This record gives sequence, C-alpha cells and structure tokens, in this order.
Amino acid sequence: MAGVNWHERAAALRIDGRMLVDGQRREAASGQGFDCISPIAGRVLGTVARGAQADIDAAVASARTAFDDGRWASQAPAARKRVLQRFAEGVLAAKEELALLETLDMGKPIQWSLAVDVPSTARCLAWYGEAVDKVYGEIAPTAGTALALITREPMGVIGAIVPWNYPMIMAAWKLGPALAAGNSVVLKPSEKSPLTALRLAELALEAGLPPGVFNVVPGFGQEAGEALALHMDVDAIGFTGSTRTGRRMLEYAGRSNLKRVYNELGGKSAYLVFEDCGELERAARTAADSMFFNQGQSCNAPSRVLVHESVADDFVAIASAQAAGWQPADPLDAATTMGAVVDDTQLRTVLGYIAAGSAEGARCATGGRQARAASGGSYVEATVFDGVAPAMKIAREEIFGPVLSVIRFKTEEEAVRLANASPYGLQASVWSDHIHRAHRVARALRAGTVHVNQYDEDDITVPFGGYRQSGNGRDKSLHAFDKVSELKTTWLRINNP
Repeated sequence: MAGVNWHERAAALRIDGRMLVDGQRREAASGQGFDCISPIAGRVLGTVARGAQADIDAAVASARTAFDDGRWASQAPAARKRVLQRFAEGVLAAKEELALLETLDMGKPIQWSLAVDVPSTARCLAWYGEAVDKVYGEIAPTAGTALALITREPMGVIGAIVPWNYPMIMAAWKLGPALAAGNSVVLKPSEKSPLTALRLAELALEAGLPPGVFNVVPGFGQEAGEALALHMDVDAIGFTGSTRTGRRMLEYAGRSNLKRVYNELGGKSAYLVFEDCGELERAARTAADSMFFNQGQSCNAPSRVLVHESVADDFVAIASAQAAGWQPADPLDAATTMGAVVDDTQLRTVLGYIAAGSAEGARCATGGRQARAASGGSYVEATVFDGVAPAMKIAREEIFGPVLSVIRFKTEEEAVRLANASPYGLQASVWSDHIHRAHRVARALRAGTVHVNQYDEDDITVPFGGYRQSGNGRDKSLHAFDKVSELKTTWLRINNP
C-alpha cells in the first residue's frame, strides 16, 4: 500500500508463537519452542511453540468434544454461514497485519501478500460459508414402497497439514469446506511459516467460531505432524506437501484407524508451445511470470516448458528477457516482484539443481546464481535453462524454485509423450491457434487442470488437484465437500394401508 513503511512495521511487530487449543493460547506441554526465522535477512522473528504428541492429543480431544456436543456441527447451515462470512471479513480487516506476517515468515513480496494471499484467503472462507446452505441432499428413485434419503453429514475431526509456500491460502482451502460442513479441525502449519495460521485461529474466534472447533498446533513434521496423522480419533487428514511425505500419510492411516487421507502433492507441470501459436511473445512471458511468481515455490509452476524447435530460439530469448523483471529484491519494498526462498535449506536445494542442470549439459540462458548474499537472506536469481533433455534431473524432479527448463520437440506426438512422461500430473498448458489441436492435446494430457492459451488463471469455483503422484481428491469448488463429509442413506419403508 502506498506510503506504508513496511520496515518500520516489521521492526515494531511482536510475535505470539503460542499454539491455540480449545480457544486458548498456550505454550507447548514440553515447554519447548523453536526459532521462527525470516528468510528476508535471516532475522529471528520470535519463538514458536514446538507442538508434539501431548499437544496433538489435547487439540484432538478439544476438537472431538466440540464436535460431539454439537456446538458447531448442530448449528444450522445458515448460522455457520454467518460465522464464516464474519471470519472472512475479519481476515480482510486484518489485511496489513496478515500480509506482513506472511511476507516476514516465508519471504514473498509484500505486494503479493496484500494483493493475492489475503484476498484469496478471505474469498475462500466466504465462498464456502455462502455455499453450505445451498448444498442439497438427494432422494433416490426407489419403488413407491420406500423412501431413500441421501444426506451429507460432517465427518468429525479433520486433521489439516499445510505447506509453507502459501500458508494462508492452503489453510483456507482446508478450513473453508471442513468448517462449513460442520467439522472440527486441528491444523498443523509448516514449521517454516506458522504465523498466519495462529492469527487466523484468533480471527475465527473473534468471528464467533466456538472454542475447540478450530485448533492450531505448530511444530515439526516428525513430531506434531506424525502424531496428528497417526491419531486414532482423527477421521480424515487433508495434506498438502511433498509426494514423499504424502506416502507417509497413507502409511500412517494404515497403521492407525484407516482414516481418510486426501493428498495434494508435487508437480512438474508441462507447458506445451506449438509452432502454430500466434502469440509466442505472450506465451513466453506467461511462462516466465507463472514460473517466477512466489519465487517458483508453487506445486503447479510450469517448470517443464516444451517448445517446438522452430520457435524455441525466440521463445527462450523472450522468456530470458522477461526474467529480468523477476530478479530478487527486498520483499518489504512495495515494488518488489520476487523475494526470498523460504530458508537457507531451500536455497541450497535450488542452487544444487541449477548446478546439476549445468553439469548435465543444459545451457543456462540467464540467472543461475545466488543473489543478495550480503543481506543475510535466501535469494536466488530467476533462471532459464535451454537445451534441456528429458532425462536430466532438472526435467524430472520438482525443484520448487525459480528455475524454468526448456525442452525442444519436433512433433505433436513427441510433445504429448514427453509431457506425460512424468510421475506427476497436476497441471499443464497448451498453446496453439488450431482449435482441433488444442482440444486434442488437452484431452491427451494426464493432468488435473489443462490450460489453453493461458496459464494459472484460477477461481475458487473450480477444483484443484492432480493425477497420479500429484495426489487424490480435489481442493476448492463444491467437490471439496466430498473430502470432509460422509454420505448417509436413510431408508424408510412405506407400508400400504
């Protein structure tokens, strides 16, 4: 926002890192905490409670009690709607505070926290609140001697484990449908970005959500996250994160109570540009903008760009020039477009992939280096590789950083084959002026969302999720209610007089 000195606000900010259980802030049962470190300059923002088994037990017990006594689940859908709408209004009223927490915590530019993350969070909560009293049950077409009612009921206690790249938005995607449906929730945010989740829980209470319905336990995955996924009194887990951890979620369900597990996992999205693309410049700019937004830390980022060999030179030149507008700068400067990656570990990971790309013979067209090292923060340049072979590490593995890889192809068949030659299937894009080709290729691609002549346009009304190792189930849209509700059939025998 114009005129705001975000550095002054950051210096004056005081962090409350205590967890929120049963409507109360509290320290971890062990008394332990961990440092919350900003990737902007390596500064310790404060101490956050280090949740573990005892804290998860307390949070789940609180959530179960709240569910069983009906303080939330038994409220009419219209009443739950009003609370969720007030919750969304509270998020917007706290816009600057939440945006600052998000930027400090994970390094994204303040302009995007303000323009994207906070409004999207509020929109999600409000939309599910508005939707819940418009979701109808069914009457089955049985014979006249019976009446079969099919109704949706809340599942009970939902465990939500969310990643660090979009902390608020990912939390809202889990919270919106779960709370609207009448469930109680225990949220475990990433230890790398726990601050906005804790503040959201306070705002929910202020909006009228009863204590115990929404609990937040920060901590490490192997402690708090594992305890939540293994808990015998959790009915479902909604997880967003790496495919490796997603596999563990399924194992934990098998070792515990066979709870439902809904995983939204990694991606290596293919972006196909054909020779008949009449807007090559827009295609290249869109690829770069989508790849470098959020420092490349997006599971749906178009990190595999497949370009027909006849237009590849021009495409690479345009994308490389576009990268100049995405070079890392101070996230607390309102003009900055690309900030810091989430921490030094992630910085080293991204730089390792860049080194591997060069070692395997790809050509670094631009970027490829650490940036702003003197700041003490974690920054890496927007990077474009050309001449990438499908077998290279940077073409196969999810980097989760600002690294765009260009792979050249000769034929449509080759492009489709390369696009589908991945264990992931989250998103894809097709750029062609030939409607038959665009439709044909879109149908052939194995991905949860296929964009045509655009990328990453989005709305809460459409489902988000992927094929294969990109996960199961869908976030967003009315389809998300499928993950947080049970279908009950009530069969009534109608006797003749």
